[in-house]
Amino acid sequence: MAKPKKKMKKAAPKVRKVASKAVKPKKPASKGAKRTVAVKASKRTAPKKISRELERQVADAVTSATRASVDFESGITLMERAVVRKVGEVAARATRAMRHAVSSSPQLPSYDELPVRAGAPAGAAWGVFGDDDEVGTINLLTPDRVVEAADSIRTGKVFALNLPINIPDPPLFTRGKHTHTVKIFPNAEFVLDDFLDNFYPQASSQWDALAHVKHPAHGAYNGIPDNQMTGRGGTRLGIDNLARRGIAGRGVLADVARYYDRVGKSIDFTQAKSIPLDDVQAALEEEGVELQTGDILLIRIGWTKFYLSASEEIKAELARETVVPGIEGSERTARWLWDNHLAAVASDSPALEALPKPAGEEMEFLHFHMLAFFGMPIGEMWNLEGLAEDCAADGNYDFFLTSAPLNIPGGVGSPPNALAIK
Repeated sequence: MAKPKKKMKKAAPKVRKVASKAVKPKKPASKGAKRTVAVKASKRTAPKKISRELERQVADAVTSATRASVDFESGITLMERAVVRKVGEVAARATRAMRHAVSSSPQLPSYDELPVRAGAPAGAAWGVFGDDDEVGTINLLTPDRVVEAADSIRTGKVFALNLPINIPDPPLFTRGKHTHTVKIFPNAEFVLDDFLDNFYPQASSQWDALAHVKHPAHGAYNGIPDNQMTGRGGTRLGIDNLARRGIAGRGVLADVARYYDRVGKSIDFTQAKSIPLDDVQAALEEEGVELQTGDILLIRIGWTKFYLSASEEIKAELARETVVPGIEGSERTARWLWDNHLAAVASDSPALEALPKPAGEEMEFLHFHMLAFFGMPIGEMWNLEGLAEDCAADGNYDFFLTSAPLNIPGGVGSPPNALAIK
């Protein structure tokens, strides 16, 4: 407001000069009289009108300038906030990436560097996460990696990955069929309860606990002796270890089934055919997604889609003799899984790998490497159809994944209760 005051002071003399000319008397008068008349006239007329006009113009100018300044400052403020926010996001990601690199890289040996503990078999990660560890590679899901994984949430879409617990029907691998009973309280008909009989936690979508398979020659994960393992005298390596800890991190989908559709390959779901590791890698490469330490890899081969549309005869035959395709079960695959330092692997296949194994290749059972040597949980018969469709639609094959297995003390497996959040 300092400038307007200066303008008004300069304008005042001009007003008096103009006024003195405008009110000259027609008749001669003394100099003193002229001065008196001019002064009186200047007080009565022009100064008031012109001052008010100037004040109005100054006020308008100030208002316009103020508005322009406010608008400009508001724009600058919004831009500054946007820039600060963006810089903050970039800085946060950089910090997380640095923490990730620092926390993940130093003490994770490569496959060729295993074992790290004297007396452990070749290729075994016993002792990598501690001599008393019972959750294996799930240890890779550190708090920093969980925070990082949240960056994979883009749309907020949620995909439940469990099949209904009565599918497959009849169950595979000689598992029994459960019965579901709903109970009505006799003295309170408005209350319901229910229970399951003959429930096999691994009959449908499942996690294999580390106790599920031990190496026939070298034993269970981390060298835990049989008499301490669940079902063999103790309770260790049960699914309750994963249940108490919880599973959350970045999930990645390798949609091999869609990749095969695009390149003209097919899978015979009635045969124990192995999907080469090269095809899993090619599917990931085509999707443009790179594996990171601590990822939970989901591999879709299309088995669930096949099963749900199969005839009753095929389903009955699969129950009598379970023959299924899956990924290549070999040391080469095991090496690749470990060197990518995955937290876990799950598939829509009933066994992840092709079963039964050909004669002479029984010891190449991938379950031996993953469960007994790495402590890497295996998921099977997951429902990946809806998730795969959405990934194909938006081109994003990574997501936030959570899983809460049932807390069954000493349990050998559990439904995964898994969610993929995109």
